[in-house]
Amino acid sequence: MTDSMILSGTANHIDSLRQTLIAGSEKVQQQTILQLAELGNEGLEVLQEFLLKRRENPPTWIDGKAYQVVYNSDAPTAKQFLQTYFPQGIVPLKSACGINYHPLQQLLVNQKFQEADLLTIQQMCEVAGSTAVQRKWLYFTDIDNFPVEDLQTINQLWLIHSEGKFGFSVQREIWLGSGKNWDKLWMKIGWKDGNKWTRYPHEFTWDLTAPKGHLPLSNQLRGVRVIASLLSHPAWL
Repeated sequence: MTDSMILSGTANHIDSLRQTLIAGSEKVQQQTILQLAELGNEGLEVLQEFLLKRRENPPTWIDGKAYQVVYNSDAPTAKQFLQTYFPQGIVPLKSACGINYHPLQQLLVNQKFQEADLLTIQQMCEVAGSTAVQRKWLYFTDIDNFPVEDLQTINQLWLIHSEGKFGFSVQREIWLGSGKNWDKLWMKIGWKDGNKWTRYPHEFTWDLTAPKGHLPLSNQLRGVRVIASLLSHPAWL
């Protein structure tokens, strides 16, 4: 086989992956992203092209997966690409209170879920005000007054960078599917096993093997009013 035939075969393979990435189901897209990640610069170019084409639309976790591959690449061209087109990531970091969510975005892209969880509650307290910052946890009344913009940004960051597994909106979906039964929710998201509550931090799962909806945490052990307010918030309506 000649070099030109090998190059032609490689080009055809990459073009096939490009089409699959655009038109495939989410599961197929995820597999395609992993395949492209193994192809070096040629694969990165396809992923960058994919991200650019989709940046005018609301991001999905597929975009998050493609972004993560480019973000974790050592290629100088990848770093330059992100700095030029996605300096703050792929999720718009909107805040009605001037909160900087870029550190949270970086933790989630790097799959540092435990650190991201701690920063999430810290930043939610910052949104709620100085009293919440001092006590380091939230009242349900803090959530009732929580800006839609900020809650959506926090949720989107978790959702987009967890393959769609984590986020308040995911917990809400499971809660509604359980008939708003709290005990069923705790069991499904891994916060309780029978009558035994999952103990923080060592019994929680801080990676993507966790049950769907496992993260982020909330101070539900103080009662259900905080998470009830979170899952009923106008941000999801």
